[in-house]
Amino acid sequence: MHVIIWEFTVRDEHIQRFISAYHADGDWAGLFRRAEGYLDTELLRSSDDANVFVTVDRWESAACFEIFQEQFGAEYQRLDALFEHYTSSEKKIGIFSEV
Repeated sequence: MHVIIWEFTVRDEHIQRFISAYHADGDWAGLFRRAEGYLDTELLRSSDDANVFVTVDRWESAACFEIFQEQFGAEYQRLDALFEHYTSSEKKIGIFSEV
């Protein structure tokens, strides 16, 4: 399994829209579901800071994610630009593999 984890600090006025877009049934997961090898997305909210969220995207393999990027790169960039103003910071925590 190939897992990509991102951390976001979300602006107060965009929290509900962010949740809608980044939730397991949101815009991002909708795009990912179009690709073979996508497993799921999990959205987590910090218990310490209500503006901090983490997404966990799971893919069957790194190769599946690479193929997704090749096939849907333009759409990925479009969504990224559309939602970038929802956050004050965005950081890739890392890419992980199942042990």
